[in-house]
Amino acid sequence: MNTGPWMRGNLTTQGYCLSDSERRALWLGVRFSTGACLVLVVAGLALESAPFFTVMVGIGVIAGFSSRHPFDYIWNHAVRHIARAPALPPNPRRRRDAFKVATGWLAVVAVLFAAGADTAALVMGGLLVAACTTVTLTNLCLPSEAFSRWERLRHRKELRSA
Repeated sequence: MNTGPWMRGNLTTQGYCLSDSERRALWLGVRFSTGACLVLVVAGLALESAPFFTVMVGIGVIAGFSSRHPFDYIWNHAVRHIARAPALPPNPRRRRDAFKVATGWLAVVAVLFAAGADTAALVMGGLLVAACTTVTLTNLCLPSEAFSRWERLRHRKELRSA
């Protein structure tokens, strides 16, 4: 089974407009920020640390409201040279919006740990790990999918009313 078209579609849903050659060249780079966050979320859950998740919220705010995730800078200025890969393009709006969703999720986990609701924090964190793993391995970003469908529905309504 060839998953290339499906994974390309997932990147398109996140807002990327990449040719097949660009997509192949960036296969690792587009996963770097979500993969790094995945590792950090797992570490934060193992530590059951509200302050750790609070720092992650700060990283997420930057990722959601700027064209570059903070980890994109690490990729672009260090890791890509080791991997002999191209620099990452700026993050498209839909991907940044998904980072905002993840930031809210990180904030919920931080608050739950701070409130002593460790079990609830671990459950929410476990769901976040599942989401991060999915986007890192397959480029399937559920918030981006939801935003894409919402935009299509809104556009259809606008066409009907015109």
